[in-house]
Order: sequence, then C-alpha cells, then structure tokens
Amino acid sequence: MVSRIKAGNRCGFMDLALSAVLWRPRLFYDREMASLWKSTVVTLEMIKWEHSVFALPFALTAAVLAAGGWPTMRVLGLIVVCMVAARSAAMAFNRLVDARLDAANPRTSMRALPAGVLSSGFVGGFVVVSVLLFLVGAAMLNRLTLELAPIALAVVLAYSYMKRLTRWSHLVLGLALGIAPSAAWIAVRGSLDARIVVLTAAVLLWVGGFDVLYACQDFEHDRKVGLNSVPQAFGLVAAFWIARCMHVGMLLLLCWLIVLFGLGKVAMLGVGLVGILLLYEHSMISPYDLRRMNAAFFTLNGVISVVFFGFVAADVLMR
Repeated sequence: MVSRIKAGNRCGFMDLALSAVLWRPRLFYDREMASLWKSTVVTLEMIKWEHSVFALPFALTAAVLAAGGWPTMRVLGLIVVCMVAARSAAMAFNRLVDARLDAANPRTSMRALPAGVLSSGFVGGFVVVSVLLFLVGAAMLNRLTLELAPIALAVVLAYSYMKRLTRWSHLVLGLALGIAPSAAWIAVRGSLDARIVVLTAAVLLWVGGFDVLYACQDFEHDRKVGLNSVPQAFGLVAAFWIARCMHVGMLLLLCWLIVLFGLGKVAMLGVGLVGILLLYEHSMISPYDLRRMNAAFFTLNGVISVVFFGFVAADVLMR
C-alpha cells in the first residue's frame, strides 16, 4: 500500500513537472504573439494604413475604365492587396528613414519610432513582409505587372530621400501615388494605354498640391535644419498659390480624361464635385491659419477620391 502511495506521488510530481515544462514555452509563445500583435497594430497606426483610400479609388477608377465595367473579383482583390501592400511598405520605410528627423521635429517627435514604442528592426521586418506581399500580388496578376513591380517599388521607396535632395519632393510623392491608376490598368489589360497616363498625371498634381499644403506645418523647422520643401524655398504664401495651381491643373486633366474616354455628364458632374471639394479644402486653411490642416488633408482628400471613383464608375456602368 505504501509503495503504491509513493508511486502515485512520484507520478503526480512527474505530471506536475511535465506540465510546468510544457507550460513555460506556451506562456512564452503567448507573450511573443501578444507582443507581435501589439507592435503590428502600432505600426499600422503609425503609417495610417486607412489612408490607403487616398489613391485606391483612383486605381479602381482605372480598373473600371480598363474593363469597361467591373473587373473580376479576383483582379479587384489583387489590385487592393498590391495597393495597400505597396503603400504600407513605402510609409513604414519612410518612418524608418526619417526616424532621426522626426525625433528632432516637435510635431513628429512622438511618433512610434522616435518615441521608442517600436524598434527599427520590427519596422524593417514589416517593410520586407509588405514588399513580398506586393510582389506576390503582382505575380498573380500578369507578367507585365510583375516585371514593372521593381520599378514601382523604387519610386515609392525613393520618395523618403527626396526631401534631402529637392524642394519638389512633393511631386515625387505625387508620382508614387499617381502610378496606381496606370498599374491598375496594366493589372486588368496586361498592357498600358496612353490615355490612362492622364489620370496618373492628375493624381500626381493632386497629391503634390496637398503635400505642399501639409508641409507648411514644418516651414520653420525645415528652414532651421535645411530640409527641402516648397514652403521652405518660397514661403507660405507662395506655397499656397503653387498648391492651388497644381489642383487647377488636376481638374483640367480630369476633364481631359473624361473626353478621352468618351464619358458623359455623370462623370463630368463628378469632376465638378471634386472642384467644389478642393475649393472648400483651400478655404479651410490659409498661410496664416493652419489649425484645420488635418481635416483638410486627411478627411477631404479621402472624400475627393471616393467621389470621383463613384461618379466615373456610375457613368461607365450605365452605358
């Protein structure tokens, strides 16, 4: 009887020891997964992933024009994946490259990297994963999208260095987002049509214009540390006029696009609404009052791209 009790105690002790051995790796795994999830969420917040809506509707506009209606769900899904992945890689890379600059700027010093909330290693890994996801999506579309994918990546990643080189870095950012419509056309057709480059040029001017306005917030800091921008080079008043000219140019290009594709009154109404929204955006801020910059930059520009897509898509689908 005593030997049985002792044996039972030994078994119980061994079971407890085995449970402890198995529990520790499990606890470590759970903590690591929780940490990974938290860092991923912080990274997505840092890059403002929801602002993919800026250029995505223009890409979808090109896809609808290329297909003469709705492309297949597979193609649409892959376009969205490629767009979000490319933008995520570009924004995370930008935060990585600009970490020291952000730390020195009072407006950006509390971003996740300069504040020490994220490590550069994690953000670098996020960039690599996003790039791989973009390349896989491009490969699943067609051969030309895969062949041009490295060029697209070079453009979207190069922007991070442009403010060190030229005051016109805003236009490089515009090109980074502006290639989305041309890329979406290629995704649907497997070739490029010169007409869709007009939409690329329109998005380039649109993004360049609102980035000039956004850079006005860092006017004094950029002059102090020697970073290039249109406001830093020409002053706030001139920067506002340059942004206005860019947005007028965007509207003219959108009208030309409507003519090139033989679209009708519904699409032209969409251009008119974009013009009204741009006018309202410019009325919200001035060289002397930038307090409503975030509303003008983030909210209205998202609305502008969605409105244009909605009206052009409606025009195409009603034919």
